[in-house]
Amino acid sequence: MARPFGLNDSGGARIQEGVVSLGGYADIFLRNTLASGVIPQVSVILGPCAGGAVYSPAITDFVYMVRGTSYMFVTGPNVVKTVTHEDIDMEGLGGADIHSGTSGVSHFAHDSEAESLDAVRELLRYIPQNNTERPPRAPTTDPADRQDPELLEIVPDNPNKPYDMQRVISAVVDAGTFYEVQPDYGANILTGFAHLGGHSVGIIANQPAVLAGVLDIDSSIKAARFVRFCDSFNVPLLVFEDVPGFLPGVNQEHGGIIRHGAKLLYAFCEATVPKLTVITRKAYGGAYDVMNSKHIRGDINLAWPTAEIAVMGPKGAVEVLYRRELADADDPAAAAEEHIEAYRKAFAHPYVAAARGYVDDVIDPRETRPRLISALDMLQNKRDSNPPKKHGNIPL
Repeated sequence: MARPFGLNDSGGARIQEGVVSLGGYADIFLRNTLASGVIPQVSVILGPCAGGAVYSPAITDFVYMVRGTSYMFVTGPNVVKTVTHEDIDMEGLGGADIHSGTSGVSHFAHDSEAESLDAVRELLRYIPQNNTERPPRAPTTDPADRQDPELLEIVPDNPNKPYDMQRVISAVVDAGTFYEVQPDYGANILTGFAHLGGHSVGIIANQPAVLAGVLDIDSSIKAARFVRFCDSFNVPLLVFEDVPGFLPGVNQEHGGIIRHGAKLLYAFCEATVPKLTVITRKAYGGAYDVMNSKHIRGDINLAWPTAEIAVMGPKGAVEVLYRRELADADDPAAAAEEHIEAYRKAFAHPYVAAARGYVDDVIDPRETRPRLISALDMLQNKRDSNPPKKHGNIPL
């Protein structure tokens, strides 16, 4: 069974056909749903896609849109103005940049139809035709034992200084090629495909350059959806972790960060493909658990010497543990700094986790590529399963 592609350019249902046209759409929606997880489904929006028609591409795995040409909305600008008195044009309501950067409905936005179709062809290098096949291998001249000295310099000495996780990914994967998915949505987490020693992998990586790499509602939803796609189609998962926790705030709590963060946790727990993690720096609190920790069936979990695996960061921990002592100190700042340094030595490193088997090894960053390729070779025949059931109830 091969992958289906939908090229959408339609004015919607024919009003004069009445319920018959609605029935036709429902027939398509049912087939999209039944095919989900069986074959990858890709939608390319090449014109207007309005009303009930939007739900077919919404069910598919990847949506591509073209700026200035593609539009998706349930109700058009005229109806919106009549009902809510909001004045907006089609581009502002449902254009490519809106859906790729704000709503998350679209995964890619391109400047031309040709560019969009080329990007679809590129996607096919990484995914299989159906759920019974393995993803395609890619011949590479990039040595499996290559060690990139740049990896020693990427993570700053200052734990509060940002860096670009894209540099880590490019230094590790074959030929530095990373096919990023949803680059404009939830940018504090990176998702996408690459080859590693010829193996196709799905990469999920915290991005310290955006919101310090925290997990929030948008990034959790984005990553969970991507993890579930990879697991459906036998694509191994590779996590690069530098996460200080979940984003605090009233808007996040009222928006349901608990529920949305649980989606990512659920997705990683449920996944049975090979799962690898590299902790480059911070792995704090519940976010450490969520990001494919050993406790949720991570297969190979590695850490760089710069990794900090703890319940929380040193500053926050000291403010909680020594609150009264700091309040009574003659020089609270100096006392706090002393406790922070002691906390760093005791907890802000990977060796306690490694001693308990929660991390398989603490490695020289330059060894990251060969160690990951070795792990993928070892795990290529991995067999894992979940309890028999009709389906789980992911916290949607």
